[in-house]
Amino acid sequence: MTTAEFIREYRERDIRQLALQANRFPDVDMPYALDQIQGWQIARRKLPKWAACDGVIFPPHLSMEQCSSEPTAQYKLNLAMEWAEIVGHASRMTDLTGGFGVDFSFTSCAFAAATYVERNEQLCHIVEHNLPLLGLSNATVVCADAVEYLSTVEPQTMLFLDPARRDEHGAKTVMLADCTPDVVQLLPKLLEKSRFTMLKLSPMLDWHKAVDDLQGTVREVHIVSVGGECKELLLVLSTVVESELKVYCADLSTASDTPSLFVYTPGSSAPVANSTFNIQHSTFLHEPNASIMKAGCFDELAAAYGVSPVSRNSHLFLSDEPVEDFPGRSFVVERVTTMNKGELRKALVGIEKANIATRNFPLTVAELRKRLKIKDGGDVYIFATTTAEGEHLLLISRKYR
Repeated sequence: MTTAEFIREYRERDIRQLALQANRFPDVDMPYALDQIQGWQIARRKLPKWAACDGVIFPPHLSMEQCSSEPTAQYKLNLAMEWAEIVGHASRMTDLTGGFGVDFSFTSCAFAAATYVERNEQLCHIVEHNLPLLGLSNATVVCADAVEYLSTVEPQTMLFLDPARRDEHGAKTVMLADCTPDVVQLLPKLLEKSRFTMLKLSPMLDWHKAVDDLQGTVREVHIVSVGGECKELLLVLSTVVESELKVYCADLSTASDTPSLFVYTPGSSAPVANSTFNIQHSTFLHEPNASIMKAGCFDELAAAYGVSPVSRNSHLFLSDEPVEDFPGRSFVVERVTTMNKGELRKALVGIEKANIATRNFPLTVAELRKRLKIKDGGDVYIFATTTAEGEHLLLISRKYR
C-alpha cells in the first residue's frame, strides 16, 4: 500500500490508533500520512471546501489549528472587497505572513494580482502546490522574510498581516509589540506601501490599546465571533481614507450567509442608567453575542435597541417587548428568585436540569450548580446576576429565539 492509498483509506480513523499500527505498513511514510490525515480531519470541520478538494496537502498540526476557518476567511474577503472599492483600487495585494494560505486564498480573489509571502520554505511548497488545485491563477508565491520583503515591494492596494502570536519558546503572546513582525515598528512602511492594511490579531488583545498603539491610523475594528466564541480581531489601517473610527461586532453563527452585525462609533452614546425594571414573569432577557462582549459597547447597544441593563456589570439586558433583531440570544423570564432557601425551593419546583450562567455574581457556575442540585442541560436557562441595588437574583428563563 502506498502512502497516498493509506491516507485515502484511513483518513477517518483515529490517528493515535493508526500510529500504534505503523509496523503493519512498512511502505507508508507514516509521519507524513498522519499529518495529512489529521490535517484533513481538521479541514473537514474548518475548511470543508478544502477537505473536498482532491490532492490538497495539509501542513503540520500547529498551522492547521491556527489557520482561519472558511466563514472568517470569507468575512475578510468581503472586507477586502469593500475597502478596495472605498480606495478605488483593486489591482494587487500582498499577504506578508502567508502561513497555510487560507486567508490569502480568499482575500486574493478581490484583486487582479496577489503575492503570498512566507519565510517557512515548507509552507511555501505546500501553498504553491495547493493554489492551482483551489482554482487560483492570479497568485505568486515568494519565500522571504516579511520585513525584508516589505522594504522592496511596490505599492499595493492592500497589505495583509497576521503576526505570529507565539514567542521563541512556543508560549502565546497577545500584546501587539510582542508579536512577530512588530506591526507598530513597521507602521510607517505599511502606510507608505499600501492604500490600506488589514491586520489579523489575537482575539485576546485589548483593541483599545491596539488602536492607540497604531497612532490614529485605524479606520475600522472588526470583532468576529463564531459559535459563541470570539475568534478574530481585525483592524483596517489607512491614511488614504480619513474617517472616524468605527467598530463592527460580527457574529457568524447565524444560519444565513449574512452575519449578525452591530456597528457603532466609540463614545457616541451617553451612559445608560441601570434597569428600573421590576423583573418578573414575561420580561424579556437579552444576552449579547461574544463580539459585543469583547467590544464592551454596552451603552451603545442599550441605546440602539432600547433595552435596559440589569446593572453596570451584569452585561444582561431587559425589555418589556421582544427585540427581534437583538445581536445575541433572547429569553423570556418565567420565574425570578433570590437566594433565600424558601424562595429557591419554590422557584425550582419541577426543574431537574438547566443551563446556568453567572454574570456579576459571587458564585461560580460550578458552585451554584452544586448548591441548586441541578444537572446540566435541558431547555431551562438560569442567569444568576446582581442588580444595581446589590440584590442577588436568579432569572429562570426559556429561549425566545
